[in-house]
Amino acid sequence: MDGRFMALALTLGRRGLGLTWPNPAVGAVIAKDGLIVGRGWTQAGGRPHAEVEALRRAGADARGATLYVTLEPCSHHGKSPPCADAVIAAGIARVVSVLEDPNPEVAGSGHARLRAAGVAVDIGLGAEQARHDHAGHIRRMCDGRPHVMLKLAASADGKAGAAGRKPVAITGERARDRVHLLRAHSDAILTGIGTALADDPILTCRLPGMVGYSPLRVVLDSRLRLPTHSRLVKSAHEVPLWVVTGPETRAGAKEALEAAGAAILSVSRTGERLDLAAMLRRLAERGISRLMVEAGPILGAALLEADLVDEVALFRSDTVVGADGIDALEGLPLTALTQSPRFVQVGSETVGADRCESFERR
Repeated sequence: MDGRFMALALTLGRRGLGLTWPNPAVGAVIAKDGLIVGRGWTQAGGRPHAEVEALRRAGADARGATLYVTLEPCSHHGKSPPCADAVIAAGIARVVSVLEDPNPEVAGSGHARLRAAGVAVDIGLGAEQARHDHAGHIRRMCDGRPHVMLKLAASADGKAGAAGRKPVAITGERARDRVHLLRAHSDAILTGIGTALADDPILTCRLPGMVGYSPLRVVLDSRLRLPTHSRLVKSAHEVPLWVVTGPETRAGAKEALEAAGAAILSVSRTGERLDLAAMLRRLAERGISRLMVEAGPILGAALLEADLVDEVALFRSDTVVGADGIDALEGLPLTALTQSPRFVQVGSETVGADRCESFERR
């Protein structure tokens, strides 16, 4: 019975992926006498928290019930009172919690507060799935950067573009739909200025009815070359846009982009390039925990070489581009990913006419 209710809580929590930052996407279920009396998940923007939503729906039925929650209830005063106090006040008799929250402001104190109030607490059920679902929160709390998911598309001969860095359709419509779903589950999506200039992307989620799930867009642009007439900038008032640049920029470029609605973030350089680790730390400081990278071969390879990638979605097609095409990873063979000791392949599935291979950091 516990397993069934926790599986539902985990499913509910995933509804908030990409929507709740800077807070984690938590799910909660309240059950009594074998029946569900309340359920909730962290709402868009991070509040109300999942436990508060579930308690609200359960009402008086929460007294004497069991709460199943995918992360330790918070115990500190932030923008809302502690969830642990709300659980105690509602008369919950038992809490089944998946993980201790790595947030140093919680870190076991929520569980301790519940136990001190006489609430039975069990920890660990569903931990493997929860660590995957909360990977962004865990990475941000423990390492000070977002969980980075790199999306790549490669032809049968390992290419990502045509000669002269001209864009070419690698994958089909079903694969593109899957990419839009990956975007919807991300807090932010990162691309480089080369891709922004060559493709003029908009990087929103264009699945039917899901434009509101579009992630914040981030462009890595060391010299602020992103034009104000680009689709990214023109849509900045509808979907937030951050442009990450270096300490020195073109005169007037920062002011023009800010006037168009973009936020400008400055980070240090390492040689001629922006410091990627510093960029990720800056995004984490601003609340980003799940970052999808949808960029060209240069940025993808740079992140891999810097050991800053945690997960990869590699879409492979039967398309042949030719020997003069652009490699999927600049200066690296695709085997630098697929045969890397740093990654393990965790899945492979058919997506329309293409395949999606999934890799995770060991």
